[in-house]
Amino acid sequence: MIRRTRLQCMNQTFAFVSPATIPSSSALRSFATVATESSSSTKPNTRTHTRAPTTFKDRLNTGPAFSEFVSGNASELLGPEDALELKTAMVGPKGKQKQITRLPEWLKTPVPVGENFKKIKNDLRGLNLHTVCEEARCPNISDCWGGSDKSAATATIMLMGDTCTRGCRFCSVKTSRAPPPLDPHEPEHTAEALSRWGLGYVVLTSVDRDDLADGGARHFAETIRRIKHKAPSMLVEALTGDFSGDLAMVTEVARSGLDVYAHNVETVEALTPGVRDRRATFRQSLAVLAAAKRAQPSLITKTSIMLGLGETEEQLWAALRDLRAEAAVDVVTFGQYMRPTKRHMKVEQYVDPAVFELWRQRALDLGFLYCASGPLVRSSYKAGEAFIENVLKKRAAAAAAESSTTTTSPLAASAEPGGTSDEASFDARD
Repeated sequence: MIRRTRLQCMNQTFAFVSPATIPSSSALRSFATVATESSSSTKPNTRTHTRAPTTFKDRLNTGPAFSEFVSGNASELLGPEDALELKTAMVGPKGKQKQITRLPEWLKTPVPVGENFKKIKNDLRGLNLHTVCEEARCPNISDCWGGSDKSAATATIMLMGDTCTRGCRFCSVKTSRAPPPLDPHEPEHTAEALSRWGLGYVVLTSVDRDDLADGGARHFAETIRRIKHKAPSMLVEALTGDFSGDLAMVTEVARSGLDVYAHNVETVEALTPGVRDRRATFRQSLAVLAAAKRAQPSLITKTSIMLGLGETEEQLWAALRDLRAEAAVDVVTFGQYMRPTKRHMKVEQYVDPAVFELWRQRALDLGFLYCASGPLVRSSYKAGEAFIENVLKKRAAAAAAESSTTTTSPLAASAEPGGTSDEASFDARD
């Protein structure tokens, strides 16, 4: 007989077994205690377990139903003023909070992803090339690099390294008084990469290199010549610096075979000293654009102005008139200034999209061939490049048609509908 002693501990019943009655180790493994089934007389466990509240699920269940979002009730839709209303928030520790303006919805862009984005980035790194898209933190990078294929993509190549000798208060590109020396293989690598992509239109830009005697103009021009040699049909836009006002260097680049010469005035004349580096002036930029047009009258010249820096309507009108009257600039773009970091100048105003459309129309009325204007528009803007590409192709076709009529008889020439190179035929309002 096994002598059992019952003991209740922690709501469990155990039986203590006499050592004399334990079988051999080969037959049964020895335990200090052996659990037995609790009898019906055992006191039941009175502890109760409460389920943790499902706060998120409860809120989700009590929130608006899906049908409320797709009901199509026009009375519940936001009007233009409400949709474009800027939102504010208080940030900072208690007692030291300050009010900030939230980034408007129309300035938010998707995170850059996709296979095409990765391919372009890998090609650039493999050839040790830089882009202003990355260095200047352009918000359009997902749109420009994320096309269905490389031929539909746009990447603005930044020549002469990623370090600038100037320190403009709006720009996030690295600065140094003594940047690394130029890469002598960069012109060839750039031409090779672009010919490999098979692009129809490409934009080249560069950092300012005041440490070089020519400001890097010859390096710029050599890159354009290499590209035209490898891909003669590719249209090239060069977005240059001011070469410290050396107009001979401007002429060097303008006559290198490019199709569009771009140089940005960035802002109105009154704000230039506080926005750009002290070595850059509004009048010097006008002189650069005018020199490029004189050196190669067939060039399309282009510039860009940021809004939201505190400019007034009168100052913008004056800037546009000077660009047309003194430099005969063909294309202007307007975009919203967006602060890259807290170290840069703050945004004075988030400009309403309707105001951008207003200035687009005003620019066209002043005689500009084309104007791209919108919150996310940048100097190297995809839609603007597409329009300019179309204009250049039409000009080439018109020139070819005109040359062909000179080799035909007067009777045949009068019978054929010849082309015209008149710029009035290009409707910039389309």
